[in-house]
Amino acid sequence: MTDPNAASRPVQAVILAGGQGSRLRPYTDDRPKPMVEIPGTGTPIIGHQLNWLAEEGVTDVVVSCGHLAEVLQTWLESADLPVRVTTVIETEPLGRGGGLKYAAAHLPHPDQPWYATNGDIWTRFSLRDMADFHTERDAVATLALARPRIPWGAVQTDGFGHITDFIEAPPTTYEINAGVYVFSPEFAGLLPERGDHERTTFPRLARERRLAGFPIPQGAYWRAIDTAKDLREAAKELATLGR
Repeated sequence: MTDPNAASRPVQAVILAGGQGSRLRPYTDDRPKPMVEIPGTGTPIIGHQLNWLAEEGVTDVVVSCGHLAEVLQTWLESADLPVRVTTVIETEPLGRGGGLKYAAAHLPHPDQPWYATNGDIWTRFSLRDMADFHTERDAVATLALARPRIPWGAVQTDGFGHITDFIEAPPTTYEINAGVYVFSPEFAGLLPERGDHERTTFPRLARERRLAGFPIPQGAYWRAIDTAKDLREAAKELATLGR
């Protein structure tokens, strides 16, 4: 049976891979953060991302490079990749919004929707479902939303101040920007030439009710790899998941 939503789903994506990764040192002393390997997998973070995007129907990816770009480019040129990859490097700092606009200008289909992801996100959920959610809400931009676990144990109390339970590292009650996006074709034209789109474009779209939030399904894996502890935790979690 033909899927009626297939034509509206993106087949192109941008990966923002230019960060310094200073909190991941010494791992990032000689490589950019997306090139850091999650222990036990034999593959850098960006390799997992490219495989995931391919599984979700993406055929073309633009990788925006920055810190130690040549290391990432060398790996991309030598690896057996499941998608076509183009790399771009900012010749001068443009900020997050300007960098995203610059990368989007190199997408092969400027008149079609696109995905984007930060280069330090390791996740697995249905991008197809997220794209359908985006279309159903007639949004210009849709953010994936996660509920990360807080790094401390929590307590529950009753109305009289008695502790009733201890909960180790519970998920936060707040949803956060998970660093994965679906954008309609017109979104690139709304981005600033320089600066941060999360302070300009996103608030504007929110006021106009054209910004949507897609909750990552419960049980789906998501983690931002910011520190050495995140690497260790990801390795343990992935071993448990058998991935």
